[in-house]
Amino acid sequence: MIKKIVVSFSLLFSLTSLAQEGTSSPYSFYGIGDIKFKGAVDTRSMGGLTVFSDSIHLNLQNPAHLASLKLTSFAVGSTYATTRLQTETSEGKARRTSLDYLAVGIPIGKFGLGFGLMPYSSVGYKIQTLTDDETPIFSRHVGIGGVNKVFAGLGYKMTKSLTIGANAQYNFGTIETTGLRYLENVQYGTRENNFSDVQGFNVDFGLAYQTKLTQKLSFFSSLIYTPESELRLNNSRSIELIQFLNSGSVSVVQSEDIEVNDTKIKMPSKFTLGSGIGQLKKWMLGGEVTLINNSVVTNRFTDIEEATFENSTRYVLGGYFIPNYNSFSGYHKKIVYRAGLRYENTGLVLQNKSITDAAMNLGFGLPLGGTFSNININFEYGKRGTTYYNLVEENYFNISVGLSFSDKWFIKRKFD
Repeated sequence: MIKKIVVSFSLLFSLTSLAQEGTSSPYSFYGIGDIKFKGAVDTRSMGGLTVFSDSIHLNLQNPAHLASLKLTSFAVGSTYATTRLQTETSEGKARRTSLDYLAVGIPIGKFGLGFGLMPYSSVGYKIQTLTDDETPIFSRHVGIGGVNKVFAGLGYKMTKSLTIGANAQYNFGTIETTGLRYLENVQYGTRENNFSDVQGFNVDFGLAYQTKLTQKLSFFSSLIYTPESELRLNNSRSIELIQFLNSGSVSVVQSEDIEVNDTKIKMPSKFTLGSGIGQLKKWMLGGEVTLINNSVVTNRFTDIEEATFENSTRYVLGGYFIPNYNSFSGYHKKIVYRAGLRYENTGLVLQNKSITDAAMNLGFGLPLGGTFSNININFEYGKRGTTYYNLVEENYFNISVGLSFSDKWFIKRKFD
């Protein structure tokens, strides 16, 4: 088990340098960026469905499911994303690799303890434009960074059917954006640099219920509530007079710091309710609705008025199927086949147009022979945004891989 953890930490460190650019969306300019985390790979394969209590997989969305763990679990996940971006007049492509989460779950009697690290939001874009005016204007906008969170959660089994739980999270990170602009055939241009240092706390509360309807059929339900919280942003800005050199690099001729106010961004309250039915270790089908109070969200700087935010709703439908969990005759019969659909109004409004996001998922859980550990793979295809009003439409295809190692820890040896 220790060797497996060392391998996973090696994967973590190889991905850390890439995690800061976990998105290529121009929509990540607004608020604190593109909200990245959509669940562990096994739940993401079902559209993000959280109603099922799994004894060997970490459910990183509902802390109540920590109490259902039977084995100590170590989980790490990453995503390779390709995106085609297009407007009414142009298009481009982008690729990104990012770390999704690193977490550990430990069963302690009726309790379950979990902790870990994950990127919460990401800023990552590079946009260049050249106008068709008599005097063409060149502009370039670049953004990097995001918000990460360290979390610790505790779940408790109140009865055989009912579990409750809570997560405490510390959010931190930096966001940097640069806007460059100059006129063709003019020696100097201008560049604006914005920097925000982000910090804040928030909590999640969860509840999960599971009971048998018949000898084989079970009913699952879950509830997650996240109260509204705040992120504190320490902001700074500078304006530079620049000159392009023959080599293509930029020389700063003059720089001046501009005073800007520190700001606070509210993280919206969320309420998720879901339910499902199924046969344990065979199949499950469920649905979920999440209500998000995004209308309280604001931009990082008070002088940015291009975007507004509205309350949003996310709908999820998904499930899994296992041909034969205890099969000895064929490996393919023990594979977990997962699928899911997701549709949401993201809450972002540009030019009076709500930005929506829809995706379909297909995933596989591949057991590692002789253990309770497995490799989970998810394929996701989706579309966000629109080309109307010269906005950006994103068609994306993501491949996510999650490693879940489960074993019994803290067992006293009978023999040395």
